[in-house]
Amino acid sequence: MYESTRGNLSNQSAAQAITLGMVPSGGLFVPSNFPILNWQDLRGLTYRDVAKRVMMPYLPDFTEAVLSEIADVYADGTFDGPNPAPLVSVGSFGVLELWHGPTAAFKDMALQLLPDLLNVSLKQLDVDTEVLILVATSGDTGKAALEGFKNRKGMHIVVFYPEGGVSPVQERQMTTTEGVNTYVVAVKGNFDQCQTAVKRIFASDALKAELREKKLIFSSANSINWGRLLPQIVYYFWAYLQAVEQGKVTPGGKMNVVVPTGNFGNLLAAYYAKRMGLPIDCIISASNKNNVLADFFATGAYQSQRDFFQTISPSMDILISSNFERFLYEMSGRDAKKIQAWYDSSNQGTFTVDPVTLKQCQDTVYAGWADEEETLETISRSFQTYQYVFDPHTAVGMKVYQDYLSATNDQTFTVIASTASPFKFATNVLKGLEGEKQKNWKDEWEALDHLSQLTGWKIPSGLQGLENKLAKTVESCEPEGISRLLQKMFL
Repeated sequence: MYESTRGNLSNQSAAQAITLGMVPSGGLFVPSNFPILNWQDLRGLTYRDVAKRVMMPYLPDFTEAVLSEIADVYADGTFDGPNPAPLVSVGSFGVLELWHGPTAAFKDMALQLLPDLLNVSLKQLDVDTEVLILVATSGDTGKAALEGFKNRKGMHIVVFYPEGGVSPVQERQMTTTEGVNTYVVAVKGNFDQCQTAVKRIFASDALKAELREKKLIFSSANSINWGRLLPQIVYYFWAYLQAVEQGKVTPGGKMNVVVPTGNFGNLLAAYYAKRMGLPIDCIISASNKNNVLADFFATGAYQSQRDFFQTISPSMDILISSNFERFLYEMSGRDAKKIQAWYDSSNQGTFTVDPVTLKQCQDTVYAGWADEEETLETISRSFQTYQYVFDPHTAVGMKVYQDYLSATNDQTFTVIASTASPFKFATNVLKGLEGEKQKNWKDEWEALDHLSQLTGWKIPSGLQGLENKLAKTVESCEPEGISRLLQKMFL
């Protein structure tokens, strides 16, 4: 069963948690307990079967046959090759490539499942309505969600992204998505403003009542939705299984994980895997210049009211990390009253946790950050040293891992979660690889070709020919105009 981080809703089934997306009166759904899973029982299984085994205990209202069908997406050609998340040896560490899905970003690993999880949930609850999926994106979630939900019967999806705050490739991916049920909106503001506006809409009883009259209900494809977060736990088990298979970790030995993160969902999934018994030792959180998380782990103060930076790693340009609420719920000993107090709207996104909770946080996660110059240097040095190409988000993870090594000399085998293909950010990757020699690429598509020629890496199929695809009309609005726009579109 599932409960709210703020103590205002409990005893919800998996189907209810997935359908609602977030707790209507504020808060996020978390499982009432974490099942323990013996990783040894997963040895020799395919990714599809590992996914089924990891998710099954959390979805008791789903039959095994239904879950098997849902997990088939990992084996039906949607992902490149038989291994959707290969662990690649780079130097003395491993890189878990999570970008072999249709949109070349880690979000595919979960968003190819979420539509089916939601569809089954709706049937379980016998809900006679259509679903309106609202998604705020800092770049990658938008396209992955559009791709997962396009042309799904009874489902409509609207993606909101910060105008000028995503890479040209990310924007083009979103605006060229096919599907009669897909809509894209450019918001004049940053990601946090998009996300806050969408959360406000989820809490609007008036708008929900109007939609119900049209037989529509809200749900979310962001990682605030448990159905989006759950499949992300799977690839940490998969990383460990591969590390053992490759002889990098002795069976039962510990493994560290580095996660470049903005909204904290990808890191939270690693923590949940650890709670399930996976032998993870240190979890390393990597932030870019928007380093609200690194500052929190240093001081215990969460301060989102600060300067916002647009960086070369735009998917991490986030100051309000939604999933951090779930993490603090666990770190505080599941104290819903504390969570309610910290996340009271009058705090304006600023709060300080008690010393006991902070100590628990610091014992669980090592946090660091990298600036723009360090990120570009890491891209350059990693290619020279390992002939491996990092995108600007994974490069942040690599730099923070190097800082962690300098500080601790911890020789535990470490896996860096690689969140996107470097081709999604070709111009900035080339800036790192070529430095001052790099030409000013006005044509993003030429930059992709040049990056391929320079590195010998192949452009992912999902990014090929994007410049020639027909783009759909993109609506534009201020953050406070999102509600009116939805009324115009659907009422």
